Formats: sequence, structure tokens, C-alpha cells
Amino acid sequence: MFRLDVRRLFAAAGREIGVASALLIAALGGLGFLAIADEVVEGEAHALDLAVLRALRVGGQPQALVGPEWLHVAAVDITALGSVAVLGLLILSAFALLASLKRWTEGWLLVLGALSGVTVSQSLKAVFGRERPDEAYRVVEAVNASFPSGHAMLSAVVFLTLGVLAARFSDRRRVKILAVSAAVLVSLLVGASRVYLGVHWVSDVLAGWSVGAAWAMICWLAAYLVERWFRPSSASDAT
Repeated sequence: MFRLDVRRLFAAAGREIGVASALLIAALGGLGFLAIADEVVEGEAHALDLAVLRALRVGGQPQALVGPEWLHVAAVDITALGSVAVLGLLILSAFALLASLKRWTEGWLLVLGALSGVTVSQSLKAVFGRERPDEAYRVVEAVNASFPSGHAMLSAVVFLTLGVLAARFSDRRRVKILAVSAAVLVSLLVGASRVYLGVHWVSDVLAGWSVGAAWAMICWLAAYLVERWFRPSSASDAT
């Protein structure tokens, strides 16, 4: 006899909305990156990039940041959240936690997503080979090419993945919203700090956010499909 299970119906609908949202974010992120890359290659982004950088400096003093001293210190602290060292420690800690809970799919999603993100970031930097802002503007040290911002991209990949994973551990909508919103906020702050500290052009950061968000969603979709393919069907699913 057919019986409508409302809870399972809403759960299935939620999964489909999640997949559609992930596909949309991945598509928009990819298109956004291509649009920004085209502007950078054509040189049309340079005027805006330079205007933003100069707006964040006291007139005529490239290394004199606008804003109070505490903001300068905070920016240096925040930008470290997107470094390979800090993200690596965060990933190892999260993987250990997920492994202890036997959530292997989520754990490997985080690790492989971050490792592949590093590969994509370095490959794109090698392809574009864009110069960073002049050293006179840089408040902190930076190496390798400028486009796209590795800090912006990797923080988006790692924090968005963590936010999505954290949201899956709760059935409360407000907790899910809080987890994802916090991940987005941290990623935005890391990227903004790179421009403020003079080590990236604003177009570098916008491109990093775009490709990072897209890559995080692609990795999540891949993990979702793997989980669906290899998860054994339950008796309730078979009826």
C-alpha cells in the first residue's frame, strides 16, 4: 500500500535543491572567472585595480595604509587565515575529527578538494604570469604570480567546504545558514585583506573568489555522486 512519507519527501527535495544550487554556483563562478580573466589579459582591469589600490593609501604615500593602526594589525592576522600553513593545519584537524566519526567521504572531500585547489591555483598563476602590485604598496611579503589570488581561492575552497560539511551535521536551518554564512564571511575577509595589504590587485581577488567557489562546489558535487553510487540501498529505498 502506498504511503506518503513527508519527511523523506522534504529530505529528497532538499538534496535536489542543494545539487541545483551547487551547479548554479559552479557555473556562475566559472563564468565570472572567465570574464575577469578576459579583462585582465586585455589590460582593461588595470585602471580600476590601480584606483582601488591608491584609494586604500594615504595620498602620495604608497605604504601608508588608510585606517587606524588596529585595522592594519587585524588585516595581517586575517590574511594569515588563507595561508597554506594555516589552512593545512585546519584541514588536518578537520580530517582527524571526521575520521574519528567515520565520515570518510567528507574527510577525503576536504583533503582532495584542497590539494586539487592548490594545483589549479598554481597552474592558473603559471598560465597568466601576472605581476603583483609594485613593492612600494606591499605591507607583507608575497611570492609567485598574482593572478588569481591563491589566498582568496584556497580560503574559498576550504572554508566553503567546511561550511557545507558543518551544515550537513545539523537539521536546523538557522545552523546551516550560520555555518555557510560564516564560511563566506571568512573567505571575503581573507581576500579583502590581500588587496588592503597591497599584495594583490582587486581583480586577482575577485577571480580567486570566483574559481574557488566554483571548485568547492565541483568537489562537493563529485563527493555527492560518489556517495550516491556506492551507498548501499536500504530496504526502505527498495520498496
